Amino acid sequence: MIPAPFDYEVAESVDEAVSLLESREDSKLLAGGHSLLPLLRLRFARPALLVDIGRIEELSYVRDAGASIAIGALTRHHDVATAPLLEEHNPLVAYAAGLIGDPQVRHRGTIGGSLAHADPASDLPAIALALDAEIDIAGRDGVRTVAAADFFRGSTSL
Repeated sequence: MIPAPFDYEVAESVDEAVSLLESREDSKLLAGGHSLLPLLRLRFARPALLVDIGRIEELSYVRDAGASIAIGALTRHHDVATAPLLEEHNPLVAYAAGLIGDPQVRHRGTIGGSLAHADPASDLPAIALALDAEIDIAGRDGVRTVAAADFFRGSTSL
């Protein structure tokens, strides 16, 4: 099936992405697209605007955050699966990311997309719930942190 028409913009920063999202009532973020593109093709999602955040390098990381491990929204599944920090301190997350899709999906799909779309084909939303993960959400008023249990709403998220 062919997606409904939409406009497309590329954001070069988090602030620009937030601004673009606020510019249209029905906007969606696009990074790897492995969760969103099937929804578009089936017309389950019909955004007026797609905001491509795939080039925002500051959102791709796995790092020690003191009492936790922080994973950026644009971190590819492959990078989550092979991150030494996760392999050492939270191998469940690394293991699950290594089982997602096939190598092509793991090299393009992002953890943020899997979580944002509560992708039922991905184990990551369930793992985020099981580990009491916290999710940072950027908006016009800054960044807020939401518990995974409050983030997911059925097969969708906030």
